[in-house]
Amino acid sequence: MKRYYSIGELFSDYREFNALSQTEFAAQIKVDLRTIQRWEKDLTLVKSEKEEDIVLATLMPYQLIHNLNATVPIPTYYSFKTRKYALSEQNNELPNLSWYKDQIELKSDNLRTIDFDLDIKHIDQFIDTQKHDDSYVNEELIKEAIRLLPELNFVFTGKTGYYAGHCIVLPLKEEAYKKLRTREITNKNLRAGDLVNYKQMERPIFYRYDITGDCNDTIFYVMAAFFRFFRDLENKNYLLCGYTERDDNYNLNLQIGLKNVWEDKVLQEELNLDFPPRFIEGDFNAFLFED
Repeated sequence: MKRYYSIGELFSDYREFNALSQTEFAAQIKVDLRTIQRWEKDLTLVKSEKEEDIVLATLMPYQLIHNLNATVPIPTYYSFKTRKYALSEQNNELPNLSWYKDQIELKSDNLRTIDFDLDIKHIDQFIDTQKHDDSYVNEELIKEAIRLLPELNFVFTGKTGYYAGHCIVLPLKEEAYKKLRTREITNKNLRAGDLVNYKQMERPIFYRYDITGDCNDTIFYVMAAFFRFFRDLENKNYLLCGYTERDDNYNLNLQIGLKNVWEDKVLQEELNLDFPPRFIEGDFNAFLFED
């Protein structure tokens, strides 16, 4: 992570990371070129009502923009690769494995089931941009997942009440799981008809579609709620699976009890990742219940 001291420095690095000219960046967030030039030289601040537009267009965390968009900015660390911010260097890395068990009862009033009409613009924008594909998300799929599994389809809002992260888990039919596992289909091919009421299945299959947080504090609450569900789930004969391209959770997934079914070394090179994109599966029984 790099420590930022001004909104101008952040915007300049955002353009460099995304290979955007000032003119292209101006068009992306719907302002004129001179406004971008003034912001990057720290001659003027962003109007408060414009902050949300910038967050939606760039996917940079609201708290990051808010911290730096001030007469006296709050220096803040940020990584464009992981899309996470931190206020101190000590909070840059993901917590170690023991944290998840020690803090599993950590709860927050800022976590709630996804309100589709209210939250989909944030979720849609985040996932589509992350995948560089504006047709990636199927909204009917997300709607059905919320209906069937509200406990694991939730958003987290930060101290300001603004969207800060989400958890989307799909209760899958076995046929869809098998096709994902054998690479016959990808996340983009999933539809609402591939979901099922997990309570009616002898072996429920939960597909970790997307989990994200804008900082470690957010991830603490999101993952605590995620693990509590599986700890309290009556049917322990379940399978948790998913596809991920993230570098920062590779070793953690293995330690928690998930196994790599396959890895894509070619895509790893294309995306310049430290670890290959992979399909993972397993359960958390050993992690949650063994000392």
